[in-house]
Amino acid sequence: MKMALLIFVLILMVNSISGEDPYRFFNWNVTYGDIYPLGVKQQGILINGQFPGPQIDAVTNDNVIVSVYNSLDEPFLITWNGIQQRRNSWQDGVYGTNCPIPPGQNFTYILQFKDQIGSFFYFPSLAFHRAAGGYGGISISSRPMIPVPFPPPAGDFTILAGDWFKQNHTDLKAILDGGHDLPFPDGLLINGRGSNGFTFNVDQGKTYRLRISNVGLTTSINFRIQGHKMLLVEVEGTHTLQNTYSSLDIHLGQTYSVLVTADQPPQNYYMVVSTRFTSQVLTATSILRYTNSPGSFPAPPPGGPTIQIDWSLNQARSIRQNLTASGPRPNPQGSYHYGMVNFTRTIRLANSAPVINGKQRYAVNSVSFIPADTPLKIADYFKISGVFSLGTISDSPTGGGGYLQTSVMAADFRAFVEIVFENSEDTVQSWHIDGHFFFVVGMDGGPWSAASRASYNLRDGVSRSTVQVYPKSWTALYVPLDNVGMWNIRSQNWARQYLGQQFYLRVYSPVNSWRDEYPIPKNAITCGRASGRKTRPL
Repeated sequence: MKMALLIFVLILMVNSISGEDPYRFFNWNVTYGDIYPLGVKQQGILINGQFPGPQIDAVTNDNVIVSVYNSLDEPFLITWNGIQQRRNSWQDGVYGTNCPIPPGQNFTYILQFKDQIGSFFYFPSLAFHRAAGGYGGISISSRPMIPVPFPPPAGDFTILAGDWFKQNHTDLKAILDGGHDLPFPDGLLINGRGSNGFTFNVDQGKTYRLRISNVGLTTSINFRIQGHKMLLVEVEGTHTLQNTYSSLDIHLGQTYSVLVTADQPPQNYYMVVSTRFTSQVLTATSILRYTNSPGSFPAPPPGGPTIQIDWSLNQARSIRQNLTASGPRPNPQGSYHYGMVNFTRTIRLANSAPVINGKQRYAVNSVSFIPADTPLKIADYFKISGVFSLGTISDSPTGGGGYLQTSVMAADFRAFVEIVFENSEDTVQSWHIDGHFFFVVGMDGGPWSAASRASYNLRDGVSRSTVQVYPKSWTALYVPLDNVGMWNIRSQNWARQYLGQQFYLRVYSPVNSWRDEYPIPKNAITCGRASGRKTRPL
């Protein structure tokens, strides 16, 4: 530990002299602890004793060093939802790329928020730990010289909302391991608390930024504030057209950033989250409190949309990229004309819910993913055969039943591909691609065909990393595969992800160069068939 500390101090001294991007250091101790989010005692996962975990605030290109000590009695990993890990899938924190942190041991993530701005979150990726907490917000500010397309807000709030179960994560995991689906959630949380457990204080007349993430396990949510409008300004690192909304649908794994002006009479107002597309509607509230409020509420909490698909689809189509705003660099976001690039490959991905060997599973193109005994990226680096095979998932739906496989798809570095998610089921799907951003070019009901491209938005489709697919519908993306590595493509419905609705995309460059990919970290943990292997000389 003393040697590691000395190395970090030396790095910091060198960087201060050379003008390298700043370093931010975080020390986290991950423990179990008693929590009562819905009034029932549960075993939660705490970070430094906190639920939710500590906020990470940083600036574009900052180096973020997170030292994680695992005080649990089982292996643990954290992933960074939406952080691209440029040239560095070694830090992605999912089992396909990293060996878990053993109980009683430490691992240091060395992240760089390279060329990113905006709002994201982190969460535990292993087993079913996500159902126990361990999540927190990430905020990446623009560098001082980069113009932001709105005045500085008076305050900045992170809102982590989503569904929650009263059962411990171990019990939920046992349900899934037994081949069954999860029950309906017991409630919703806002920043780790049930209704009216959290208060946001504002001054009348001032404008505030709210970064809202759906950190739940199974359900989409709708977010609204009583008597107030929301000006959408950013989605997962992209400045958007500044449309005004009275409520926003936020699907699993997604993050939206809005501006809210405290322009109403001084009172308390309800901040409301409710489930979407569920026969039973769950609702949770927090309080938006004007500092000069007498403490009264104007009326009961406002109702929101429930099962209306068209309403949500039209809202999703209205979310567009602000082409004139600067992104992480001092140039307009629209300077990358994705609509003028010819894609070289179409990948069609269909979700399904097969029963395999008498147990409920979930699949992509009929393949239900099963983890290998060794992380795929580690096996690839050490050239360990027999762990996975390329081509174990097809580029298009097979139409057959489901089968178990460690599915990995091959892709070329710098390819530009069209990915179409096709959903023939009656439930909303939510998909995430690690290591990349993508342009949402189209979504609609019914089956997708080549003729569907005529309706694509090739001008200002929003760029993000998580997207929804409505029931009996499709969503199309354009994806620049500009990041070498082994990347997880997964359902953000964590029960479906756990039971196989995921696979890995191996973006490969034949050039063994730091220009394309960083070497394996010196502190990388080895496990499985790679146990005892050395990483690099110190």
